[in-house]
Amino acid sequence: MGTVGLRADAERNRRQLVDTARVVFAERGLEAPLDVIARRAGVGNATLYRRFPNRCELVAAVFVETLHEVVMATERALQVADPWDAFTGHMMFLCGRQAENRAFADLLTASVAEMPEVERLRARAYAGLMKLIDRAKASGELRADFQHEDVVLVLMANAGLLERTARTAAAAWQRNLSFMLDGLRAPSATRAAPPPGRDGVMRAMRAIAERSGLADTSSR
Repeated sequence: MGTVGLRADAERNRRQLVDTARVVFAERGLEAPLDVIARRAGVGNATLYRRFPNRCELVAAVFVETLHEVVMATERALQVADPWDAFTGHMMFLCGRQAENRAFADLLTASVAEMPEVERLRARAYAGLMKLIDRAKASGELRADFQHEDVVLVLMANAGLLERTARTAAAAWQRNLSFMLDGLRAPSATRAAPPPGRDGVMRAMRAIAERSGLADTSSR
C-alpha cells in the first residue's frame, strides 16, 4: 500500500474513532473508558492512542464543533430584542444540548485548561452568556442578586438531573428548568442564601474535570 493509501486509512480510523467516541461519550459521559471506544470503533487500543495520545485530545476532537455551535447560538441570542426572552431562550438551548449528550452536560461546567481550543470556545460562549445576564438584570426582569457564576450552578443542577432521569423521565429537565427560571424573575425573588463565590464554583468545575480524567493533577 502506498503513502496515499496509508494516509487514507489513518484518516478513516481517526474519523471512525471520533464518530464512535461521540456516541459513547453521549451514552456514558466524559469518563467513558477509552478501550470501549476503541473496541466499538473496530480498532486496537494502540491505534486509538496513536491518533489521540490522551483523553483530552479525543474529547477536543469530538466537541470543538459543538462548541462552535454554542458560540453561534450565543451570538444569535444577543440579537433578540427582549432581554428576558434572550436569556431564558438561551438557557433552554444550553440545557437542551446537555440533555442530548451526557458528556456535553459535564463539559459545559468543567474547567478544561488542558484543552486550549475547547477552553477558548467555552470562554467565548460564557462571555456572551454574561452579556445576556447583564442585559436581563438591567431590564429589571432578572433578579438583582443573580451573579454570573450562578449560571454554572444552574447548568450543574441540570446535568445532575439528567444523569438521574435520562432513562426514566427524559423530559423532566424542561419542567425543572421552567420552575428555576420563574424563580429567577425579579418580581418573584425572595432573599437567597449567600453565593458560593467564584472560587467555590471554579473548584467545583475543576473537580468535574478531574473526575472525568481531563485535568493534570501530577503537580499536586
